[in-house]
Amino acid sequence: MIGRQYFTHQAATLLKFAKSTTNPQLAAVLAVKAADLKSQLDESTRPDLSPLAPDVEPESSPLAAGY
Repeated sequence: MIGRQYFTHQAATLLKFAKSTTNPQLAAVLAVKAADLKSQLDESTRPDLSPLAPDVEPESSPLAAGY
């Protein structure tokens, strides 16, 4: 199953293309599609299945403190 992060990235990409085009009709269609993706995410009650970042060392380690 695809996670929220994927759909968020797709919506951001659509908006990026909408801003970069000189065709106002295409920009409007892309913006509507991005808004549709966002509204689907907002309405969704599915848990986020995006991969989690690996654990990192706590900031209290000597290396993180700059010693």
